[in-house]
Formats: sequence, C-alpha cells, structure tokens
Amino acid sequence: MIFPMDMPMDAAQKLPFPTQPLRVGDDIVEQYIIPDDKKQEVLDLLYIFEGIPSLDDELFDLHEGKKFIVRDFRVTWENGQNWLVSPYYPSSGGTVIDWMPPNFDDQEDNEDDAHGDDDSMETGEEEP
Repeated sequence: MIFPMDMPMDAAQKLPFPTQPLRVGDDIVEQYIIPDDKKQEVLDLLYIFEGIPSLDDELFDLHEGKKFIVRDFRVTWENGQNWLVSPYYPSSGGTVIDWMPPNFDDQEDNEDDAHGDDDSMETGEEEP
C-alpha cells in the first residue's frame, strides 16, 4: 500500500517513495529512490539495532569487506518487506545486520596476528 508522503511511515508497509529495478544476482528487486531530506527518517524507521548511526558515519560491510558512508545505504522492497541494505548490496548481499564498526577489518587483522595465524602455521615452516 502506498500512502501520502506527509503521513508517518510504517516499517511494515511499502514506503511512499518511487522505486526502480535493481539487479541482485539473478533477481530483480525494487529499490526505493529516497530523497536526501528523508534519508534520516528512513534510517530511523528501519535500523533494527540500538544506537542509530549518523548519516555521516562510516561503517564496514562485512560481506563486501569495504567501508561505506551510512548516507549511501539502499532500501529495497522484496518479498513484501522493506530491507535496509548496504550500498554494496547488489554485488555482495550485505544487509543492516552485516554493518560493522569502521575499524572491524583492522580488529580482525589484529586478532589474527595475536593468535599467530600466518602461513607458517599451515606449511609447518618456522618463522625466521
């Protein structure tokens, strides 16, 4: 159901914005075209965790392995539901549950180093 732009938005309903087709893998889904002045309202509505990020925050997409600016998020309408997804969604499928702190990749690298995870462990060779 489409409802007027001046009405409050409901996360369970189709958002009141036009859509365009978006290829995701072998599928075509609807992607909303959200005006810049409505992006914060949409983020507030669809972000499912505590501590809603700022549109200017940088986050890390776990699936894509890259950072992004929150304002570049996408929202799709798929299977009767709104999906808050990363800007890389078409190539790697990352949704809001895959958004990590911007230093997440650095933390992973540090954990690997701390645990001694390196190629010498796999080959049986000693480090010099």
